[in-house]
Formats: sequence, C-alpha cells, structure tokens
Amino acid sequence: QVQVVESGGGLVQAGDSLRLSCVVSGGSFSDYAMGWFRQAPGKDRELVAAISWRGASLYYGNSVRGRFTISRDNTKNTVYVQMDSLKPEDTAVYYCAARKNQIYSSTWSDFDYWGQGTQVTVSA
Repeated sequence: QVQVVESGGGLVQAGDSLRLSCVVSGGSFSDYAMGWFRQAPGKDRELVAAISWRGASLYYGNSVRGRFTISRDNTKNTVYVQMDSLKPEDTAVYYCAARKNQIYSSTWSDFDYWGQGTQVTVSA
C-alpha cells in the first residue's frame, strides 16, 4: 500500500521561508510524477508545483512562480517544495500527491495517491 506523508508546515510571517517534504513509501517512487497542491478555505484545490519522474520537467502555478522551487530525491523517495517570500495568500493546507505516470498533470483527479496535508499559515 502506497503511503504519502507530508511534513514541514507551520506558522510563519510574511517574507519568511518554509520547506515542505513528502515521503512516499510502499510504491515505485522513481516512476511517479509528483505534485504539490494547496487548498484554502472556500477555494478550489490548486496545483502549486509539479515535477516529472526524473525531475527534468517542472511546473509552477502563476501565483508561486519565482518564489517556490520543487525538487525530488529519488534515492530518498522524497519530494520537496522550497517556499520563499511567503505571502498571507499562501495560507492553505498543502497536499502532496503522486501520479502513476512519468509526466505530471494539472488536474488533481489525475493523481493516484495523496497525503493528509500540512497546514501552512502566513501572517501579515
């Protein structure tokens, strides 16, 4: 059974940085595309960043491009998102997701395995 576990969320001030980590176990991590989604209260789930199976192809949402950096370490079954220059509008629950495909998708329903989410709160 594949498990996806996020960590690294917390409460920070605007302008601060956080790094979220996501460990995938029980599956073939190196064959999966990975994505970070977020969902704020009353809003739709949004793809923040995604990375292909070997890391050669990256995606960033318009709202985070230039501030967030996604990476992966296939030797550790882990994907990261470095979040810099955080803004109050980045406040959300952040979810890590794995897709049984080498290429990511912008559609959340295309992802097969999900973590429980980690809260990120950015105060003004």
